[in-house]
Amino acid sequence: MNELPETTGNRLDPWFGSYAARAHGMRASEIRALFSVANRPEVVSLAGGMPYLEGLPLDVIADAMQRLIATKGTTALQYGSGQGEESLREHITQVVALEGVSAHPDDVVVTTGSQSALDLVTRIFVDPGDVVLAEAPSYVGALGVFRSYQADVVQVPLDADGLVPAELDATLARLARAGRRVKFLYTVPTFQNPAGVSLSAERRPLVLEICRRHGVLVVEDNPYGLLGFDGEPMRALRSYETDGVLYLGSFSKTFAPGYRVGFVIAPHAVRDKLVLASESAVLSPSNASQLAVATYLETCDWKAQIKDYRELYRVRRDALVGALGEHLPSASWNVPEGGFFVWVRLPDGLDARAMLPRAVTARVAYVPGTAFYFDGSGSDHMRLSFCFPTSDRIREGVRRLAGVVNSESELVQIFGTSGQPEPDTGDVEAPAPDLA
Repeated sequence: MNELPETTGNRLDPWFGSYAARAHGMRASEIRALFSVANRPEVVSLAGGMPYLEGLPLDVIADAMQRLIATKGTTALQYGSGQGEESLREHITQVVALEGVSAHPDDVVVTTGSQSALDLVTRIFVDPGDVVLAEAPSYVGALGVFRSYQADVVQVPLDADGLVPAELDATLARLARAGRRVKFLYTVPTFQNPAGVSLSAERRPLVLEICRRHGVLVVEDNPYGLLGFDGEPMRALRSYETDGVLYLGSFSKTFAPGYRVGFVIAPHAVRDKLVLASESAVLSPSNASQLAVATYLETCDWKAQIKDYRELYRVRRDALVGALGEHLPSASWNVPEGGFFVWVRLPDGLDARAMLPRAVTARVAYVPGTAFYFDGSGSDHMRLSFCFPTSDRIREGVRRLAGVVNSESELVQIFGTSGQPEPDTGDVEAPAPDLA
């Protein structure tokens, strides 16, 4: 009988010693394990950033998809271009024009969701030990990508008007004095995940000027930009500057995440590298998904659908904020003007990560703030999502959550501690898709 060669593994994984160094930090945290329970129907999940797909005209979409396969089936089910299907790229330029972005279809690279776009950008720019700047807090999926490529993530504070320019400038100057090279700034400038804030119109050119002066590329991730509750969309950073900004977009929040269609708008030299990296990873993004999105944009009133979503999510935001005011006045929170998330600061002495098991036992779930910091800090915050549950479920979820928070606060008052654990940076490693 053939025997495996001797390895430096262990009883649970005989190949443990064979993994690349970057794989050893990849693990699912106990928080992720908890959400396998939290996804049960009896649990009100205020955790996931899933769009409300029941709001789509599914019968109209079904007819359009049937016609697509009947008329273009051999194309839809075949390999495609590494850069993406041209008709979809043309539609993408029309979508981003709503945010002031002027782009040509040749500037666009279609990806398998914007998460893949972020992975490709990081792959072509970041070597182990390179510095990536991100907001504090920042999108959990981005932190996981940066960690997987062994980047050193330095986070820059936010306030109610988004990324703080003075803090950004000071951080870049400090890193330059230390001889550290910053490869790019990663930012979600509009209805940020998780904080829900937007970079103000006054700050946008300031942030770009600071990055230009320090020779730092800006990676603008903008999945929520069209989902504002009032007024016209804000101008994207890419609308101010083209050579220094890579724009990442997605149809997951405004149409359907199941198709996994995202994109990058980039200068042509960067575009070429992205296409090569994409081909090495997936050969080509799904033609069927791309043509399905293109068909939707051609045959359905997608602008009206976005308007409907804006109103639906505004009502749910109001339900969440109203319930917090009624049931949890001891906490504090922002009131987002768009997007999916409310960022909640807990009463003093409480730890959102330590409290999560008790919340799940009380049949309510959230994402602890520790998931959004590279160093595992942020335990005094939680992210609550209002996009998926109905307004009634949101109010019930907050009622349950308030019971847990108030109980924890009583324990802190009696014993003076909530038994806070040490920060666990593993929480950012592998976010479940339904938590993004």
